Amino acid sequence: MIYSEYVNRETKGYTDILDITDDVKRIVSRSGIQNGLVTIAVSSSTSAITTLEFEPGLISDFRKALEIIAPEKGAYAHDEKWHDGNGFSHVRSSLIGTSKTIPITSKSLLLGTWQQVILIDFDNRPRSRKVFVQVFGE
Repeated sequence: MIYSEYVNRETKGYTDILDITDDVKRIVSRSGIQNGLVTIAVSSSTSAITTLEFEPGLISDFRKALEIIAPEKGAYAHDEKWHDGNGFSHVRSSLIGTSKTIPITSKSLLLGTWQQVILIDFDNRPRSRKVFVQVFGE
Protein backbone atom coordinates (compact mmCIF):
# COMPACT_ATOMS: atom_id res chain seq x y z
CA MET A 1 0.00 0.00 0.00
CA ILE A 2 1.09 3.58 -0.67
CA TYR A 3 -0.18 6.67 1.15
CA SER A 4 0.83 10.28 0.43
CA GLU A 5 0.30 13.72 1.97
CA TYR A 6 1.90 17.16 1.95
CA VAL A 7 3.17 19.29 4.80
CA ASN A 8 3.13 23.04 4.13
CA ARG A 9 5.50 25.38 5.97
CA GLU A 10 6.31 29.07 5.78
CA THR A 11 10.04 29.63 6.21
CA LYS A 12 12.29 32.60 6.92
CA GLY A 13 15.17 31.46 4.71
CA TYR A 14 18.83 31.89 5.69
CA THR A 15 19.16 28.35 7.09
CA ASP A 16 15.78 28.34 8.83
CA ILE A 17 15.55 24.91 10.51
CA LEU A 18 12.10 23.48 11.27
CA ASP A 19 11.27 20.27 13.13
CA ILE A 20 8.65 18.38 11.09
CA THR A 21 8.89 15.08 13.00
CA ASP A 22 5.39 15.28 14.48
CA ASP A 23 3.90 16.01 11.05
CA VAL A 24 5.63 12.94 9.59
CA LYS A 25 4.52 10.78 12.54
CA ARG A 26 0.89 11.90 12.09
CA ILE A 27 1.01 11.04 8.40
CA VAL A 28 2.51 7.61 9.12
CA SER A 29 -0.24 7.01 11.68
CA ARG A 30 -2.99 8.06 9.24
CA SER A 31 -1.52 5.79 6.56
CA GLY A 32 -2.34 2.66 8.56
CA ILE A 33 0.94 1.13 7.44
CA GLN A 34 2.58 -0.98 10.14
CA ASN A 35 5.93 -1.81 8.51
CA GLY A 36 7.61 -0.16 5.55
CA LEU A 37 9.31 3.09 4.63
CA VAL A 38 8.49 6.78 4.63
CA THR A 39 10.13 9.17 2.20
CA ILE A 40 10.11 12.87 3.00
CA ALA A 41 11.00 15.16 0.07
CA VAL A 42 10.99 18.86 -0.67
CA SER A 43 10.83 19.99 -4.30
CA SER A 44 13.29 22.84 -4.07
CA SER A 45 16.89 23.44 -5.03
CA THR A 46 17.47 25.77 -2.05
CA SER A 47 16.14 23.66 0.82
CA ALA A 48 16.81 20.24 2.33
CA ILE A 49 15.46 17.37 4.44
CA THR A 50 17.63 15.55 6.97
CA THR A 51 17.69 14.36 10.57
CA LEU A 52 19.26 16.19 13.48
CA GLU A 53 18.96 16.45 17.24
CA PHE A 54 16.71 19.49 17.32
CA GLU A 55 18.24 21.43 20.22
CA PRO A 56 19.60 25.00 20.22
CA GLY A 57 23.28 24.11 20.66
CA LEU A 58 23.38 21.63 17.81
CA ILE A 59 21.29 23.87 15.56
CA SER A 60 23.85 26.65 16.13
CA ASP A 61 26.75 24.22 15.49
CA PHE A 62 25.09 23.00 12.28
CA ARG A 63 24.61 26.55 10.99
CA LYS A 64 28.27 27.38 11.78
CA ALA A 65 29.48 24.25 9.96
CA LEU A 66 27.45 25.13 6.88
CA GLU A 67 28.84 28.67 6.93
CA ILE A 68 32.35 27.18 6.82
CA ILE A 69 31.51 24.74 4.01
CA ALA A 70 29.40 27.08 1.84
CA PRO A 71 29.62 30.65 3.17
CA GLU A 72 26.72 32.99 2.50
CA LYS A 73 29.08 35.77 1.37
CA GLY A 74 31.21 33.46 -0.80
CA ALA A 75 31.79 33.97 -4.51
CA TYR A 76 29.45 31.77 -6.58
CA ALA A 77 29.27 31.50 -10.37
CA HIS A 78 25.51 31.02 -9.97
CA ASP A 79 25.24 34.54 -8.55
CA GLU A 80 27.27 35.94 -11.44
CA LYS A 81 24.88 34.37 -13.94
CA TRP A 82 21.53 35.01 -12.21
CA HIS A 83 22.32 37.94 -9.84
CA ASP A 84 19.99 36.50 -7.18
CA GLY A 85 22.57 36.10 -4.39
CA ASN A 86 21.52 32.59 -3.42
CA GLY A 87 24.37 30.50 -4.80
CA PHE A 88 25.21 29.43 -1.25
CA SER A 89 21.64 28.11 -0.84
CA HIS A 90 21.93 25.84 -3.86
CA VAL A 91 25.29 24.45 -2.73
CA ARG A 92 24.01 23.76 0.80
CA SER A 93 20.86 22.07 -0.52
CA SER A 94 22.91 19.86 -2.82
CA LEU A 95 25.23 18.82 0.01
CA ILE A 96 22.45 17.93 2.47
CA GLY A 97 19.92 16.57 -0.03
CA THR A 98 16.25 17.19 -0.66
CA SER A 99 14.88 13.88 0.62
CA LYS A 100 15.24 11.32 3.38
CA THR A 101 13.86 7.78 3.70
CA ILE A 102 13.21 6.33 7.15
CA PRO A 103 12.12 2.79 8.04
CA ILE A 104 8.80 2.20 9.79
CA THR A 105 8.38 -0.68 12.20
CA SER A 106 5.24 -1.37 14.29
CA LYS A 107 3.69 1.93 13.05
CA SER A 108 6.69 3.96 14.34
CA LEU A 109 9.50 5.83 12.64
CA LEU A 110 12.81 4.11 13.27
CA LEU A 111 14.57 7.17 14.70
CA GLY A 112 17.11 7.45 17.49
CA THR A 113 16.04 8.86 20.85
CA TRP A 114 17.29 12.36 20.01
CA GLN A 115 16.78 12.27 16.24
CA GLN A 116 14.22 14.51 14.56
CA VAL A 117 13.22 15.03 10.94
CA ILE A 118 13.98 18.57 9.85
CA LEU A 119 13.25 20.87 6.94
CA ILE A 120 15.94 23.45 6.26
CA ASP A 121 15.38 26.46 4.03
CA PHE A 122 18.67 27.93 2.82
CA ASP A 123 17.27 30.53 0.43
CA ASN A 124 17.96 34.24 0.95
CA ARG A 125 14.32 35.16 1.50
CA PRO A 126 11.16 33.76 3.11
CA ARG A 127 9.41 31.01 1.15
CA SER A 128 6.37 28.73 1.21
CA ARG A 129 7.64 25.15 1.20
CA LYS A 130 5.62 22.08 0.31
CA VAL A 131 7.06 18.85 1.73
CA PHE A 132 5.88 15.58 0.18
CA VAL A 133 5.55 12.62 2.54
CA GLN A 134 4.97 9.18 1.04
CA VAL A 135 4.51 6.06 3.13
CA PHE A 136 4.68 2.61 1.61
CA GLY A 137 4.55 -0.84 3.10
CA GLU A 138 2.07 -3.20 4.68
